[in-house]
Amino acid sequence: MQADSRPVIGIVGGTGHLGGALAGRWAAAGYRVVLGSRDAGRAADAARKLEARGQVTGTGNLEAAASADLIVLAVPFASQQATLEDIRAACAGKLVVDATVPLMPPKVMRVQLPAEGCAALRAQQVLGESVTVVSAFHNVAAHRLAVDGPVDCDVLVFGDKREARDRVIELAEAIGLRGLHAGSLANSAAAEALTSVLIFINKHYSADGSGFRITGIGG
Repeated sequence: MQADSRPVIGIVGGTGHLGGALAGRWAAAGYRVVLGSRDAGRAADAARKLEARGQVTGTGNLEAAASADLIVLAVPFASQQATLEDIRAACAGKLVVDATVPLMPPKVMRVQLPAEGCAALRAQQVLGESVTVVSAFHNVAAHRLAVDGPVDCDVLVFGDKREARDRVIELAEAIGLRGLHAGSLANSAAAEALTSVLIFINKHYSADGSGFRITGIGG
């Protein structure tokens, strides 16, 4: 992809661990990134820390969504619905990549999917039909993304439109990850549930951010 055709990426919840780590990697790959936060000042501070990586600015969540071509949601499950309602107007006609995992403290090692079936389906319901939702980046350890170097983990990408999944796979590959088509948005339940399993594995085996690889696929 040519630099001038790269989308501006707005990361809602960009001051969190995952949002900040993704921002740094995409900025280093040549994308312009806008960090969003409920506290615009905090987003601006976080952006300044990433300036050496590339073009990163910070503002409020709604402003970040409005200024972006493509939006990434990286907030805790408890904040997902309210955040989506706040930015819904700015999402119309855009692609929203939802990385939300339905972790419900204190039992984060137990799979607890929402009534909608998965967080991604909840996001689609809240945002409405004018928005294309794809889910991804559930199972990648944020602290591994936050440092330079390869990350030994695949990214499963879910969505009801093939071309939308293609765009997100391209974003994953731009930051050194292998993105894989994993089917419809409803299938996101599998990756969302797997996050709790990985948390358990990390604790049981004292692992430092375990991930997974899909075998049998070339490349």
